[in-house]
Amino acid sequence: MNRTKVDEEEYWHSSKCKAFTFDDEDDELFQLKESKRAVNSLRDIVDDDDDLEKITWSGEPVGSISWSIKETASSNSSNASEGKDLSLQKGSSGFPKQASSYSLSSFFKGRNKHGSFLSLSDALTDTGFKNYAPELRRPKADYKDYSSDWSPKDTVRRLQRGKICSLERFHSLQDKLLLLDEAVAAHDGNVITAVTIPSRVPLSFHPEILFRELELRQVALRHLIHFLRETGDQKLLLDLLRFLDRTEEVALTQYREHLTIQDAEKRKEFLKGCIGLPFSPDDATHVQDHYTLLERQIIIEANDKRLESAGQTEIFRKYPRKASILNMPLVTTLFYSCFYHYTEPEGTFSSPANLKKTFKIPDKQYVLTALAARAKLRAWHDVDALFTTKNWLGYTKKKAPIGFHRVAEILQRNNAPVQVLQEYVRLVEDVETRLNLAVKYKCHDVVIDTYRDLKDRVQLMAYRCKVERGSAEEEKIDSILSNLQIRWKN
Repeated sequence: MNRTKVDEEEYWHSSKCKAFTFDDEDDELFQLKESKRAVNSLRDIVDDDDDLEKITWSGEPVGSISWSIKETASSNSSNASEGKDLSLQKGSSGFPKQASSYSLSSFFKGRNKHGSFLSLSDALTDTGFKNYAPELRRPKADYKDYSSDWSPKDTVRRLQRGKICSLERFHSLQDKLLLLDEAVAAHDGNVITAVTIPSRVPLSFHPEILFRELELRQVALRHLIHFLRETGDQKLLLDLLRFLDRTEEVALTQYREHLTIQDAEKRKEFLKGCIGLPFSPDDATHVQDHYTLLERQIIIEANDKRLESAGQTEIFRKYPRKASILNMPLVTTLFYSCFYHYTEPEGTFSSPANLKKTFKIPDKQYVLTALAARAKLRAWHDVDALFTTKNWLGYTKKKAPIGFHRVAEILQRNNAPVQVLQEYVRLVEDVETRLNLAVKYKCHDVVIDTYRDLKDRVQLMAYRCKVERGSAEEEKIDSILSNLQIRWKN
């Protein structure tokens, strides 16, 4: 009988679940003191300037009502199970233990399969469960963003530093205006926008109240208008502009919506509806021209697409179209017309002359575009006719509103022959510019004739060394140098 009792005591002392003894009280109190000392040592890690609080893994402060309920429930369940085991071992109940305000279970938590939390001792002894590292306490100031009563000035300062601040406490119009005035005084556009946008949420049914107050604060008003344009809030933006009586901006804002319409027919109908909006005179002309141009483009596109698919037009067979003409700018449309429809009469919609007359294209723009198109096709006869004019006596003369130096540059860029190129280089009025272009484009006859007209023997002899030996240019230079009728300056 004694042997059995000794074996039972040895079994209980060697098991993980030890029976209650009076000697264990001192050991457990010593462990509790050690735990308390470990908890207090964490304060050295955190800044002591702010008030600190302990946070559980669920985000609840240690010591709160919800935390206390959960801790009490878990401790009662564990004590009930332990008391049941102890009652089997001993007939008498154990003495009550002194409750402690410090618990390591709030710092070290693990969750078992049934969803309940494990204490530290259970988590360490049971290898089947995952252990979690402790979470350090954070300053209480980090939680004041959601609970404390920040003043408008402090709120603006925190927003400037990039900290999270809740603006929900500013419910009344007066609080919102005070916050907005502080943001304007700080001269920070991001803060102004941040405090302006939430301020319109409770005023959604009466936006004129917000508009009236913003009208007195032009800085905040400009930031709000820019924000609404960037975010595409067209309804509120139009209401704001109408309240401010900015009719032209309202019209332009509505006109910009055509950029979101991809279908050409629908965009044309939308532009037709914009013609009657209160634009300024210049803008009204622009909108009218835009509608007319898109209408022409739709007609030209349909006709050219049909001709290209039929394959009966030579220019479409030789130079197939690379893109559609729809929604292209006026200059691009003019280039397209000069490229594919240059010889058409003025009465057709696709005629370059018709486009020039309808949209009042300046002569310089028309000549520059037509020259680029015809030079790309290497239609040198059309290029020559573009600059040939007749006076009232019937004499022909070449005239270029863009300057012949620009004409020479465009021709050279399109690989024009030297005979065509030097004809227009020779027409450059400025002598120095003419010589530079002639040397650059290797128009030898122009260089030789210019030095001869300048009677510059030295430069002519120097240029003789640059031409090919035995060429026609060298023979021409020798003939000029041997001419005794020229009185050289040097």
